[in-house]
Amino acid sequence: MKKAVIIGGGIAGMTAGIFLQKAGFKTEIYEKNVLPGGQCTGWKREGYFIDNCIHWLTGTRPGSALHELWKEIGALGDDVELYEKEMFFSSKLDGQILTFWRDKERTRKEMLELSPEDAEEINKLMKYVFMAETMTVPVDKPFDAMNPIDLIKLGMSMKEMGKVMKEYGNMDINELAMRFKHPLIRRAIIDYMPRGYQAYAFLVSYGTVTGGNGDIPKGGSLAMSVRIAERFKEYGGVLHTNTGVKNILLNGKKAEGILLENGNKVEADYVICACDTYYTFHKLLPEKYMPDGLKKMYADRDKYPVSSGFQIAYAVDGIFTELTGTRVFSCDEMKVGNQSVQCMSIQSYDYEADFAPAGKMILQTNFSQTETDYKYWESIYTDKTVYEKKKAEIADQALQRVVKEYPFLEGKIHVIDVWSPMTYTRYCNSYKGAYMSFVTTKQAKSITVPGVVKELDNVLLASQWLMGPGGLPTAAAMGKFAAWRIMKKESERGKKIYVKRCGNSGCFRIFEAKR
Repeated sequence: MKKAVIIGGGIAGMTAGIFLQKAGFKTEIYEKNVLPGGQCTGWKREGYFIDNCIHWLTGTRPGSALHELWKEIGALGDDVELYEKEMFFSSKLDGQILTFWRDKERTRKEMLELSPEDAEEINKLMKYVFMAETMTVPVDKPFDAMNPIDLIKLGMSMKEMGKVMKEYGNMDINELAMRFKHPLIRRAIIDYMPRGYQAYAFLVSYGTVTGGNGDIPKGGSLAMSVRIAERFKEYGGVLHTNTGVKNILLNGKKAEGILLENGNKVEADYVICACDTYYTFHKLLPEKYMPDGLKKMYADRDKYPVSSGFQIAYAVDGIFTELTGTRVFSCDEMKVGNQSVQCMSIQSYDYEADFAPAGKMILQTNFSQTETDYKYWESIYTDKTVYEKKKAEIADQALQRVVKEYPFLEGKIHVIDVWSPMTYTRYCNSYKGAYMSFVTTKQAKSITVPGVVKELDNVLLASQWLMGPGGLPTAAAMGKFAAWRIMKKESERGKKIYVKRCGNSGCFRIFEAKR
């Protein structure tokens, strides 16, 4: 039985492990943290649960290949309830409020009432949001392994999305906002997406919700990660948590296994790096092995930036429907990282009763942070006293602004946790504290990196960093693709084995041929 070791127990690593276990491989995952899931996680503070990841999960609508993939790895299933998001977010400016509802016709009417002079652009936006609902993440096989027929099928399935790209693919989020005359519409669009994102990202994100393809699995991020981990173990996989990997052991053009931080060696026929790719090629492997596509993106920090966040969690004594959903509002100017901000958001998790004690709720704020901000946090992180003091100072200022916006919270809200971009670097070895992949700007060409290391025969990559903008669907797809490559390689070894397709899942099972 062939053995594969997987470095990283996030969504990509566990997905790869599940498909390999189903195919008859012996698979072990090595995760440096106590819990599986990587950034798809959460934690408790003062009896409240803080969800770190899922604002919506792309692929919750039945009928797509991505939905079937989530079901296959245990993320979704008949016994997993879904919370249907009623709203994408709302934005407030000078006393006026605009909400992007799940019901896009309701949004259209609200926008037209707010700004009749923007009717043409409003109707055009909603028309293309409808088209963007068809956007899907191809998960059957790696792009570089697709034949002409596969590519034609993919093109046909993405026909409507092609029209979206033609209309909005050459503008950034700021240029999209400037198509509108009303300041609140402009502000809503600019404030929601991190700086540098292309305009189509807004339409795809909103279309995911309006199309019923972006709901939230009950239990949130950590519960989903635990379900996937349990599925991996049910298939016979071994999950080692709290076990860091020092490097990959090489012998010529092959990896012999891995060296753990505790000094133990683990032999393997295949090694899958399911972690941050910058960490992979600066810690686990020499940088010379980094694929050219990754080198290009890491080298050009202007065209392929990354974003992170400074985040705050608040405990609220009471349940207030006025706070449901995600709400963006103007606030007194304050400095977060290296930038001055004049607006902020709060997101309510009241849809999960178990996230807070009875009669209470939890709110979270996320200030988008750039690479320049990351340098600021990195510079003060060396002095933990200064670092903690600055986090507390910003959190206190943010709390004051939340109470000013919602006076009924006076005396009923307090901060329970604060985390910065450095938290993601510490916990997940994340490049510049990013929690998603590269932001492909309009000046840059989108690059999808094959999950192979050309100079090493048996080392694979499975990471959201291989395809922008990253996120959970990309992580799951890349995990499946890494397993697919290994199974394909084994199927080509000769007559000693043969491979049988497992139904319509796109996976294979390895069988020993009878002599």
